[in-house]
Amino acid sequence: MKTLNLEGTLRNESGKKSSLNLRATGWIPCELYGINGNTHFSVYYADFKPLVYSPDTFRVTLNIDGKKSDAIMREIQFHPLSDDITHVDFMEIDESKAFRINLPINFTGVSIGVKEGGKLVKKLRKLSVKGFAKDMPDVIDVDISHLALGKSIKVSDVKVTNLEIINAMSNPVATIDVPRGVKDAAAAAAAATPGKK
Repeated sequence: MKTLNLEGTLRNESGKKSSLNLRATGWIPCELYGINGNTHFSVYYADFKPLVYSPDTFRVTLNIDGKKSDAIMREIQFHPLSDDITHVDFMEIDESKAFRINLPINFTGVSIGVKEGGKLVKKLRKLSVKGFAKDMPDVIDVDISHLALGKSIKVSDVKVTNLEIINAMSNPVATIDVPRGVKDAAAAAAAATPGKK
């Protein structure tokens, strides 16, 4: 996985009032669910931008008042009206244990169907997988070069190494839609061919 560094500050107080005071000064309350216990801390709001507003998934090195931990972002909460970040949970990575995470899909190749006028529709942007930290790639590559008009790639078609895909195997990952103009042209060609109705 790609890596990202975040600086945090321990917070001794918790609760709604403390969280409101933190957010009023530009800091976001966070919690690290650690291997040896939980840690309450805060991170400056602007520092979250490369982590939250990115299609990538990161392995985060948290530096909380000088103590470093490798973690993944487990949950993020937003204000229902302003959409501002209100709280973030992290889970410390245990190299000896498998964990679940969503990894971005990287579509490779140009499909046959797109070359024939079809439109690539990405049904999924990420896949939920389970595995060990050492086996987690930056992205999951999905080759669409063989995909013809009207055809789909399903989760069951995706190949990964040393990872378990959690998504339902029957779910489509990508589809080549046939535009109306292409359908009409095919129908007209079929009608003009002798022996076809």
